[in-house]
Amino acid sequence: MNALAEQDSMNTALAQQPGYARLFSPGKLTVGLILPLETHPNSPAPTMRDHIAMAQKADELGFAALWMRDVPFYDPQYGDVGQVFDPVPYIAYLAAFTRRIALGTAGIVLPMREPMLLAKQVASLDQLSGGRMVLGLSSGDRPAEYPLFGIDFETRGDRFRDAYHVFKAVIEQSFPTFSSPRFGSSRGTHDLIPKPSFGALPTIAVGRAQQSLAYIAKNMDGFIGSSPLPQQLPAFATQWHDQVRESCGFDHFKPLGIGGFLDLVEDPNEPLIRTRGGFRSGSKSLATFLRDAQAAGVNHIALNPKVSWRPYSELMDELAAEVLPHFPSN
Repeated sequence: MNALAEQDSMNTALAQQPGYARLFSPGKLTVGLILPLETHPNSPAPTMRDHIAMAQKADELGFAALWMRDVPFYDPQYGDVGQVFDPVPYIAYLAAFTRRIALGTAGIVLPMREPMLLAKQVASLDQLSGGRMVLGLSSGDRPAEYPLFGIDFETRGDRFRDAYHVFKAVIEQSFPTFSSPRFGSSRGTHDLIPKPSFGALPTIAVGRAQQSLAYIAKNMDGFIGSSPLPQQLPAFATQWHDQVRESCGFDHFKPLGIGGFLDLVEDPNEPLIRTRGGFRSGSKSLATFLRDAQAAGVNHIALNPKVSWRPYSELMDELAAEVLPHFPSN
């Protein structure tokens, strides 16, 4: 099979994978939530009380995805510990209690993971969740963690590419051959079982992962970055989609997402302002911003309302009433 036919086959498989299909389609924007589903603006860790009921509520209200962060250790100087639980077993647990919502990582710190074991884990998650797994990958942004694993922080970009090459080989090919200076080699005598449910598992870059945009566009299935200022969204989206066309062909679609914290205030008409790592906004102003983002070419937004002071259940209800009707999940 030549490279173009291989790419077309992979695109078809991705379009059939329920997680990818729920999140991404050309010209549309969907809305996901970054866990925990709990507000805790003054605490580094959530309580994780009622987390199953909240995940089920997000599923029933029609949010597109639940995104789980990869934070292995608590660093008091950094503070935030994400959703406390490791994303791999946590996705499996949530998969048993939810039905339609996509389950993603935002993102697994790939340079600190063994890629063949990761491939085994996420292919298993994809099977167990009925194809709802979306794998966001990053290089990590906490220098203090790398020495714990005996890894030089400055090598994380090279390690990311090396690990990604091995991961893709074992998860997509039958009896693959590969050789890595860090992660072993295979002469084609062994095969990974299971493979993803629908023949492909979407890999999304969360941040640039120390890679060029050209590398991400050519080798990965999408990109989620920090949102720029609203007036910069068109240029931000155009840069990505132009790079995809240059790397993969004019008709090729690879989705673009943005993410960040959300302080959702009570006044629905309060104007959206950019804050450190996210937004402060009323719900109607947020919907206006998302219409502009969709028109610019953004396909998904992952919101983390943990910084808000309002009860999380109340926030979800308001987002479902004022925002989701304009941006339904696929």
